[in-house]
Amino acid sequence: MTREQIYGRRPVREALRGRREVLELWATVRAVKAEPWLRELERPRVQAKLERELSEAAGTRDHQGVLAWCEPYRYADGWELAAEERPLLACLDQVTDPRNLGAVIRSAEGAGATGVIVPAHGAATVTPAVARSSAGAVEHLPVAVVPNLARYLGEVKRGDLWIYAAVGDGAKPMWETDLSGGAALVFGAEGKGLRPLVRRTCDDAVSIPMAGNVESLNVSVAAALLLYEARRQRG
Repeated sequence: MTREQIYGRRPVREALRGRREVLELWATVRAVKAEPWLRELERPRVQAKLERELSEAAGTRDHQGVLAWCEPYRYADGWELAAEERPLLACLDQVTDPRNLGAVIRSAEGAGATGVIVPAHGAATVTPAVARSSAGAVEHLPVAVVPNLARYLGEVKRGDLWIYAAVGDGAKPMWETDLSGGAALVFGAEGKGLRPLVRRTCDDAVSIPMAGNVESLNVSVAAALLLYEARRQRG
């Protein structure tokens, strides 16, 4: 059976509460003592391992003493997500850093978004590092991979689903933009921004006003602010 690895206390715990089956679970004695839920598990049985065994298996020391193998991650259908009533989507254009993708997923799940959309090429997709950065939110929020982001946006836009490009300046501020209806917020990679074709496919642009000296925010911070502004407007 094909299986995928996840590590970190929160990601593994959320995987146990999520949609895919956890097949095997390793933990250090220290982690078992610190986390009551590990002691309460009946299935899968927790296998006690040394810290170095987990580090070697995970290829990183960032496992917090907990490592699991589970069913492969099940991606959602991007068109089905867009077809929902008044969807709120976070679309990422060539965001390659798994930590940024994980942070966006965590914010999107917390804001009650419908899902996250990423392109199939030149972008991060769900990996153990993404699951770790999302603190397990990836187990609860739909993530879809589409072949071509610009084409996808052009196909799903409609009268009650507007596509907004998140830009640094030159656009209406987020609190003056109506985000209460169906909305797809499109974020570009740091330093690159949105690709021209993706930008042209958007219906409008929205910005986060900056009062300091820096020109822009990290993509995951920008996504969190805009998604929560959309949630605020939706009441």
